[in-house]
Amino acid sequence: MFYLGKDQLTDKTQSLTATDHADWRKHFALLAKTSKYPALKAFYQAGVVTASTPISDVPMVALDFETTGLDSNRDSIVSIGLVDMSLTRIRCASARHWIVKPETQLHSRSVVVHGITHSAVADAPDLSTVIDELLLRLQGKIVVVHHSPIERGFLNAALKHHIHEGIEFPVIDTMALEARFSRKLSKSLWRYLMRRNLASIRLTDSRTRYHLPYYRQHNALTDALACAELLQAQCATHLTTDTLLNTIWS
Repeated sequence: MFYLGKDQLTDKTQSLTATDHADWRKHFALLAKTSKYPALKAFYQAGVVTASTPISDVPMVALDFETTGLDSNRDSIVSIGLVDMSLTRIRCASARHWIVKPETQLHSRSVVVHGITHSAVADAPDLSTVIDELLLRLQGKIVVVHHSPIERGFLNAALKHHIHEGIEFPVIDTMALEARFSRKLSKSLWRYLMRRNLASIRLTDSRTRYHLPYYRQHNALTDALACAELLQAQCATHLTTDTLLNTIWS
């Protein structure tokens, strides 16, 4: 994943509010009726757990994209990583990693970040060939990400491009959670308002606060695993197994 500067973090990214908590089960039922693409219809028909489910009972999948840039309207996905997880387990045997041919130009700036070169994508499959498997892997699970506008925005744009339908889904955003927890730990409201000495909520920096090991950054599968571990650490530190899903999803 790309790491964003402070000026690129929106208020929505930095906080979770009550308005983010949609009735996703009802919304999925409505989307299942209108969706035309079979794999997407099946994704919605599988539904999601209720908002009142304890987080210990929630099936999850950690997801990460590497992209050609940060704008889902102009850039595109170049790799996808995912791994199934729960609050207590990360199922490494379920891990999946795809490098795909981007629909937009692969810029030198993004190559420096994620290391996926023009030669690496020259013979890579088109994203359209992995859409069905990707949707199947997300089916029935809550998606865990670090900075949800990337995964939500890019997957929505990619599906609109390939199957002429967008996608909506609930997420647990570890960046938004870390922003919430960091604000609670802030010693000074004035320091928060002045944006001084605030803890970084980037993935690597957030993991460091929980004494998690350093992983090489910007590989989609490694970042998905890192995000999964971060969520487990956040929940173990700040929440309980009885915490309800609707307090941390959006």
